[in-house]
Amino acid sequence: MSLRQDGRKRMAGNTQAFLRNHAPFNKMQPDALQRFAEKAQIVFYAAGSEIVGPDSGKVRFFYLIESGKVQARQAGEVTVTEYSILSLGAGESFPIGAVTAGRPSTNLYTAVEDTFCYQLPAEDFLALLSSSPEFNLFCTRYIASLLDQSRRQLQLQFSQRASEQQTLNSPLAGIGSRSPITVSPETPLRSALETMSKAGVGSLVVAGDDRKAVGVFTRTDLLDRVVLAELPLSTPVSQAMSPNPFMLEEHATAYDAMFAMATHGIRHVLVTDAEGKLTGVVSERDLFSLQRVGLRQIRQSIDSAHNVEALQQAAADVRQLSFNMLAQGVGAEQLTQFISALNDALTRRVIQLNLEKHNFDGIEWAWLAFGSEGRDEQTFSTDQDNGIVFAPPEGVAVDALKKRFLAYALDVNNDLDRVGFPLCKGNIMASNPQWCLTLEEWKDQFSNWIRMPQPDALLNATIFFDFRALYGKSELADAMRRHLLAQTASNPMFLRAMAKNALDVEPPLGKIRDFLTDLEPGHPGKIDLKKYGSRIFVDVARIYAMASGVHNTNSIQRLRLAAQRLSIRSDEINAVLEGLNFIQLLRLQHQYLEGEPGTQGDNLIDPDTLNELDRRILKESFRQARKIQTRLKLDYQVQ
Repeated sequence: MSLRQDGRKRMAGNTQAFLRNHAPFNKMQPDALQRFAEKAQIVFYAAGSEIVGPDSGKVRFFYLIESGKVQARQAGEVTVTEYSILSLGAGESFPIGAVTAGRPSTNLYTAVEDTFCYQLPAEDFLALLSSSPEFNLFCTRYIASLLDQSRRQLQLQFSQRASEQQTLNSPLAGIGSRSPITVSPETPLRSALETMSKAGVGSLVVAGDDRKAVGVFTRTDLLDRVVLAELPLSTPVSQAMSPNPFMLEEHATAYDAMFAMATHGIRHVLVTDAEGKLTGVVSERDLFSLQRVGLRQIRQSIDSAHNVEALQQAAADVRQLSFNMLAQGVGAEQLTQFISALNDALTRRVIQLNLEKHNFDGIEWAWLAFGSEGRDEQTFSTDQDNGIVFAPPEGVAVDALKKRFLAYALDVNNDLDRVGFPLCKGNIMASNPQWCLTLEEWKDQFSNWIRMPQPDALLNATIFFDFRALYGKSELADAMRRHLLAQTASNPMFLRAMAKNALDVEPPLGKIRDFLTDLEPGHPGKIDLKKYGSRIFVDVARIYAMASGVHNTNSIQRLRLAAQRLSIRSDEINAVLEGLNFIQLLRLQHQYLEGEPGTQGDNLIDPDTLNELDRRILKESFRQARKIQTRLKLDYQVQ
C-alpha cells in the first residue's frame, strides 16, 4: 500500500470515528458511513472567512463541522427561519434545505473561529439521501421543521385577522348594517311605514339632509306611539320617533356598543363618522352574531332551518368558523374534512326541505356526492357535483320514476345554488338525466368506462369514481363501489390508462426557474394550485386505491391505506402527504384572503407573493408530487 493510500485509509477511519459520535450518523449503517468518509474532504476555514452564501450560486457541498464555530446569518429582509443569527458547532451541518433543493443558500455562513469542515459534494449528498433511511429521515425532519415554522407564521397572520373580526374588540366600522334605511323628520308616518315594509326592516333612522341622525323609529314605537296613541298616519315621523338616539363613532368597539345597550336598555346603536354623520347601525342581533359562531350553534341552526334563507346564514357561519379554525392552526386535512362535514349537513337539510314537496316513500334511492365533496376534501371554493341512484320497485315504470327524481333534483340543485354551492358548469348534477340513474344503469356506466378507456371516460372516472352517499340508502352506493372495484381489479389495462392520463400533468417545477408560471393561458405569472398541485396527488391516490381495493374516497386515507398494502415506506408516504397538505393549506389561505365577499375564490397564486419560507416548502411539495408520479410511472410502465 502506498503512503498516499495509507493516508486516505487512516483519514477515512478518523472520519468514521468522528461521525459515530454525532446524530444522525451514529444511527446510520456502516456502509453509509464508509461512503460518506470516502467522498468527503476536510477543508480549513480561517476565522472571519465566508464558507457559503446567497452569492455563491447553487450550493455544491453539504458541510459538516468537524471543529470550530460557524455563524449562520439570514440574508435579505425576508424572514425565512425563526432565527436571524445562529451559531453552529462540531457535529452540526448546513445548508440542508439548499443542497437538497439544488439552489443557492438563503443564509450566509461564516467561520467565527478557525474551523475545519467535512465537505460532501452535492451529488454524493443526494445519493446518501436516497440510500440511507436514517439520513433521509434526518433531512426530512429538517424540512418538516420549516413547515411547522410556516404554519406558525400563517397561524399568527390569521389569528390577528380573526381577533380583529371576531372579538368584542372589533371596531364598529366593520359590524352591522353599513347602509341604514333613513327618512327625513318630515316624512309622514304612512310613508315611513311603507319604507320599512318595502325594505323588510324593523327600524328606521330619522336624519336630516346633512345625514345627522335625530331619532329612531321602530316597530315598538309603532305600537306605543302611533296605534295606542291614535296618531294619524299623516303625522310627521318626528312626532313618533325616539329622539336623541345613542351614537358612537366608528372607531368605538363592539364592547362599547354592548355596554351602551346594557346600560341604556336600547337595542340599536347608531354609528357615525368624526363629523357626526350617520355611517351605520349596529343592532343587538349583530353583536350576538359575533359570539355565536360555534360548531354546536351552527349545527342546530342547520338542523332546525325551515327555509333556504336560514341556511344561507348558516353557510356564512360555516365559512367563518372554518376561518377561525384556520387561525387556530388546524391542518388542511382536518379542515377540509370539517368543511365537507358541515357542507354535508347543509346539503342534507336542503334535500330534506325539498322532500316536503316530493314524495318517494317506498322507493330505495340515494343522493350521491362526487368529486371533492365525494372525497371529503372541500375547500372554501366549491361548486356542485352530485347525482342520484335509485332502485325502482317491481312494477314501477323507470322512466316515469326518473322524471319525478329529475324534477326533485332540479329543485335541490337550485336551492343549493342559493345556499352558496354554485351550479356545476359541466352540468354534473342530479338534475341532469345522465347522472340520475338506477343502480344497474350506474353499474353499466362504470363498466363501459372501464372497458373502453377513451379520453372522455378517463376524465369522467376522475370525477365519478370519487363518490359517496350523502342522503338516503347508502347500501346502493356501497353496491356501486363493490362493482367498481371488482371491475378495475379485473382490468389492469384500465388502471394503466388512468396512470398515463394522470401523468399528463406535471408539477410546475422549472429547470432554471424555481416555478413554471406560464402554464395557464390568461394568467401569466400564476400557478393553478389545484390543476398542477393537489390534483396530481388526488389522481395517484385514486389509482393506488383502486389497485389495492381501498374503499375509502378521501385522498389522504387512500394513500395511507394503499401504501400499507403496496409496501410503500411510511416515511416516503408521510413526506408525500405533507406536500399535499401544504398545497391544500395554501389553497385555503388564498381562497379566503383573496376571494371577494360573496364570491368563490380561485386557486391561482403568484409564487412571487409568497414569503421565502413558503416558496421553499411549496417547491418541496411539488417535488413530492413529482416523486409519487415517478413511482406511478414505474409501477405502470408508462413511457
